[in-house]
Amino acid sequence: MRKRPWGFVVGGLLVALFLAGVVSSFASSHPDGLDSSLREGCTFDADDNITGGSCPAQREKEHEIGGPLADYGVAGIDNDLLSTGLSGVLGVLLTFAVAGGAFWLVRRRGPGEEVTTDRQPASRGVPGRE
Repeated sequence: MRKRPWGFVVGGLLVALFLAGVVSSFASSHPDGLDSSLREGCTFDADDNITGGSCPAQREKEHEIGGPLADYGVAGIDNDLLSTGLSGVLGVLLTFAVAGGAFWLVRRRGPGEEVTTDRQPASRGVPGRE
């Protein structure tokens, strides 16, 4: 009989949800390598706004598309920890749904959608087989 790895899949989903919902709140608020390199050469005020200098970040614009999950948060939720955690959880669930649907579409199918087993099929009236 073919074993399905449901326990492994559910366990992985729970770990991903925990990491996205809880651990993401402890991520660094400092800019990553790309943001850091774009900000080189600029001067900043106390609120981290660009006040002068010359850097590519000065030409930064708001998101053109925007959306409910822009900037690692959920639009309309003022609590930063809750907003970040909820956006991570929604991202994991959306990714899991899309990937699960894609795998379901391309799964191997046997004749007539039957589940195959490792055992030889029983004889069905074939002479010489028991």
